[in-house]
Amino acid sequence: MPREDTRLAIIREGARLIHAKGFNNTGLSDILTAAGVPKGSFYFYFRNKEAFGLAVIDHYATALMEVGQMTLRNGNLEPLQRLDKFFDFFRKAFQAADMHGGCPVGNLTQEMSDLSDSFRGRMAEIYSQITGLIAGCLEEARERGDIPRSLDAEKTAQFIFDSWEGAIMHMKLTRDIEPLLTCRDMLFSCILARE
Repeated sequence: MPREDTRLAIIREGARLIHAKGFNNTGLSDILTAAGVPKGSFYFYFRNKEAFGLAVIDHYATALMEVGQMTLRNGNLEPLQRLDKFFDFFRKAFQAADMHGGCPVGNLTQEMSDLSDSFRGRMAEIYSQITGLIAGCLEEARERGDIPRSLDAEKTAQFIFDSWEGAIMHMKLTRDIEPLLTCRDMLFSCILARE
């Protein structure tokens, strides 16, 4: 494989294993075996495991932002419809995975925030990017009169994403989609309901 393809294979397989087992429970040998890469070549592509972990976070972030752009910036839909499509995309993905795994960024945030400032900083950037996309939808919805004018778009976006991540954690605990449905219902019927 060309060098860039090999690096990407390591990141993809690593991301898959980390999503299933966590960062600290995923060994380099497992990743390299899954990627079909000789065990001695890891350090040719990454300075250390933390540098590799940051590359995995970027991999997750790219996928998350693609969904965010596809749903939350979809100009063919009204702002609240976009937000609903964002939630619906992930609900379907979690159901397809039988409610296993959860949000890879959320998982790493819980596992690594106290252990690595580099991880915490990068995940905070991702959080800000997603909440920024949500806030953009809310600002448009507020201007259209679809939600109360008193709502602060930035704070509400933070609350929405925090609630959604909490619902994902509860979904993993119960192995049931109901927490996501409840979260979505409460957001649209209470928090974002017109006055």
